[in-house]
Amino acid sequence: MPLEIHKTRRRPLSMTSLIDVIFLLLLFFMLTSTFSRFGEVELSGAASGGISAQQPPLFLSVDDTALRLNGEAVALDGLGAALAGRDDSRLLVSLSREVLSQRLVDVLAALRGVSGLKVTVLQ
Repeated sequence: MPLEIHKTRRRPLSMTSLIDVIFLLLLFFMLTSTFSRFGEVELSGAASGGISAQQPPLFLSVDDTALRLNGEAVALDGLGAALAGRDDSRLLVSLSREVLSQRLVDVLAALRGVSGLKVTVLQ
């Protein structure tokens, strides 16, 4: 009795189920993510030349726990009041290495309310 050899026929792979799974994952991530902006900070490049030094610039040192305006400690919520009333002031903001970007955003948001203030963030 000879042995019978059955050749199994391979079915082609169906891509339909893979495409369905990818579509469901895409749909899930699109519906669960949020695209709202929590806060915006306007950044602009430095202007070239011609700034007269009539008034010396103010210097704000930002640390991870403290703020110093011209060497004097100031609270974040009192920063706007400390700078109010100065016309056409320039403010140089210096960051320590430990400062997180959220801290910088908080400081810039507090400075946004001061009119006539030109803010430069130092590297």
